Amino acid sequence: MLYEREKDAAVRCRLCAHHCLIQPGKRGLCAVRENREGVLYSLTYGMVISQAVDPIEKKPLFHFLPGSLSYSIAAPGCNFRCSFCQNWQISQLPRLTQVTLPAQTPPDAIVSAARRYRCASISYTYTEPTVFFEYAYEVMRLARQAGLANVFVTNGYMTADCLEMLRQPDGLLLDAANVDLKAWSDRFYREQCGARLQPVLDSLRLMKKLGIWVEVTTLLIPGLNDDEGELRELATFLAHDLGSDTPWHVTRFHPDYRLTNVSPTPLSTLERAREIGLNAGLQFVYQGNVPGEGEITYCPKCGAELVRRFGFHVSMNRLGQDGTCPQCATAIPGRWA
Repeated sequence: MLYEREKDAAVRCRLCAHHCLIQPGKRGLCAVRENREGVLYSLTYGMVISQAVDPIEKKPLFHFLPGSLSYSIAAPGCNFRCSFCQNWQISQLPRLTQVTLPAQTPPDAIVSAARRYRCASISYTYTEPTVFFEYAYEVMRLARQAGLANVFVTNGYMTADCLEMLRQPDGLLLDAANVDLKAWSDRFYREQCGARLQPVLDSLRLMKKLGIWVEVTTLLIPGLNDDEGELRELATFLAHDLGSDTPWHVTRFHPDYRLTNVSPTPLSTLERAREIGLNAGLQFVYQGNVPGEGEITYCPKCGAELVRRFGFHVSMNRLGQDGTCPQCATAIPGRWA
């Protein structure tokens, strides 16, 4: 899906913002889309390399069906090359080695498994769902028919054409997304991820315009993307361009993959980032990878404690199906039932 034929049997991929021009016999930057005689093939359709039943809070999504389970799947590959990737063993697998992939899993098998484990949604996660979009698309259509919600955990580097394909006559296929906004620096994106900042901002704006529920995560890496001025600009963008009700998850970095020489994020950095977000006008700023106080949802009007979490566990939820504060009747943005 989403490519154009060029001269001399080359193809131009229109799935993500790299817009790779792929010569015959070659692959795109994601390493999982190959030009075979002028036809672009997905090499990992149905190749489910990871699947699990997760709490929706693990995505993280805090304002979307709290306390529910999400059936999570991934195929190998990614269109980023993040030096700090926590799932590099599967996201970078096609670049690192010759892969013997598992047999194809039919889309209906994923939906059946999600229903069997009483999940409320299916999450396309662990790797970048954009690069296995054809498979995700088919699973999403069946999930919608079965009454399940669809969730992307994504770097946000898909094209507008890709997002527009999620429009259906009966509504959007994609219900919610957690988007990694990795930094407020194009240099960081280029040096640490092999990408650019602007396409991610464009995707965030379009997701909001389409009506997808969006939450944003920023992994704070000491000395690389934790500058207070940049965090202030990032938070201001979220508040002004996406809305003050957009949840922002500022999460703790742990050394991994090629970035093992950097220490874990100090708790004081997370606390300061949360303060910056609130001062910028965001109503809901959460601290991730650190269980405790920073995971609680408070009413932005009266300050009442509404949803208490510890890790991925919801221990209290005072919001009814209408999502209003029981103390002052303020509507809390999200999807609560």
